Amino acid sequence: MIALVGIGGLFGAVTRYEIGKRLAHLKKAHFSVATFFVNITGALLLGVLSGIDAPKGAYLLLGDGFLGAYTTFSTFMFEGFALFDVGKRLNAAIYIGASLIIGVAGYYAGLQLGMLL
Repeated sequence: MIALVGIGGLFGAVTRYEIGKRLAHLKKAHFSVATFFVNITGALLLGVLSGIDAPKGAYLLLGDGFLGAYTTFSTFMFEGFALFDVGKRLNAAIYIGASLIIGVAGYYAGLQLGMLL
């Protein structure tokens, strides 16, 4: 079980890193597009995984491992509060609020999609 989580985590972390590099040119946005993207797509994919009622091994590999490393709540919190620290309160509120609302909606949409599969 630990190996499944570790292998999934390795690939999830590398995928997140690569997405961050590829979206680095969007740093002039009002918040971190890369972190927003991985957290929303991660919520959607976790919803799909839950909706298809994946076997325990698949869930350990993909849910706990890959998506656990792919998404990043700590970075999201750091970046959100960093915006507050530099006086960009509206950007911080939009980033944090949109991430939470769209993340929950993404998970629910993925769950519904997964149950259809």
